[in-house]
Amino acid sequence: MTRLLVVEDDPDLALALRVLLTRSGYDVSLAADGREGLRLLFAERPALMVLDLLLPELDGWEVLDRTRDMSDLPVLVLSGLGELDDRVRGLRSGADDYLVKPFAQAELLARIEALLRRTGPGSWAGTAVEEDLRLVPERRSALWLGSEIRLSDIEYRLLQLLVRNRGRVVTTEQLLDQVWDDASAIGRDRVKFGVLRLRRKLRYAGGPHSRDPIASVRGLGYRYEPG
Repeated sequence: MTRLLVVEDDPDLALALRVLLTRSGYDVSLAADGREGLRLLFAERPALMVLDLLLPELDGWEVLDRTRDMSDLPVLVLSGLGELDDRVRGLRSGADDYLVKPFAQAELLARIEALLRRTGPGSWAGTAVEEDLRLVPERRSALWLGSEIRLSDIEYRLLQLLVRNRGRVVTTEQLLDQVWDDASAIGRDRVKFGVLRLRRKLRYAGGPHSRDPIASVRGLGYRYEPG
């Protein structure tokens, strides 16, 4: 049975969603706040998440951001924030679909079915990227050549983006926009020093003779090269 995670703080709506989705053949887990949502996400690895944005403890924007650090599973935002700017922000932040409350039950079911049919099961960063490297999103760390490296949030996001595009060049502008949320050229040195710090941690963990998996591409950006 396909497992869905519903992150919704309104208990009446959460119960109604559970009944609707269970009757439609899904196995449903509920979380009433953002932290519980992330905990269940790690523990259960559902096929799809239905996510409210106005949540206690940790809001839906942060849940969506952290989800995208570790998985590409389909996320359907179900929110009372219906302005165009909110919908655009949600989709640009990584949501696969956005449905505004109040909503028609038939439309919600149709959108869930379409997402599952189109995207299939999500892949998770916690699985091995290659023999030498594994990302550990729940600890914001990486296992490199058998040694665990504790990373800052920026370092983790930087490595995760490079790994997701392994074998392809990620430009400095893309890194600024997606890791630092700074699309301007003013912060270009941030990327250079961020990569430098990340390389030092990899070298320290792997030893002085270990390979450097991050290649600099002059004038463009950086590329993660699998072993």
